[in-house]
Amino acid sequence: MELQIVASEERIPAYAQPGDAGADLRSNEAIVLGPGERALVGTGISFALPDGYAAFVVPRSGLAVRHGITVLNSPGTIDAGYRGEIKVPLLNTDPNESFVIEPGDRIAQLLVMPVARAVFVPVDTLPESVRGAGGFGSTGVRD
Repeated sequence: MELQIVASEERIPAYAQPGDAGADLRSNEAIVLGPGERALVGTGISFALPDGYAAFVVPRSGLAVRHGITVLNSPGTIDAGYRGEIKVPLLNTDPNESFVIEPGDRIAQLLVMPVARAVFVPVDTLPESVRGAGGFGSTGVRD
């Protein structure tokens, strides 16, 4: 399925390989992220999503594994009504090495997905489930 999105022309997101889920977002600025530092990095683009869709900014796995670069607040949500520049909040988790970003570098990925609008209905009790109220870590690590 292909969805056409109207975007500003500079550094339009692009899919690196056929079948990729995420389109690469590229930096529009030069910046050095020192160990433990974070920065809001501009991409120089904006776009208009159709109603019923949202875009989600997520880390690139290679940057995360090789350099400790991740996206804060991941996934970052871009609503259909937003028209400003897409900026990516990056964090350098490496305790020793700085990371240099140049204009044109791929810094994150963009996933575009349909989203449903929920109608929340207040009730006194919720239906039962197998999991119940079990939260973080409730299923353990091993079978």
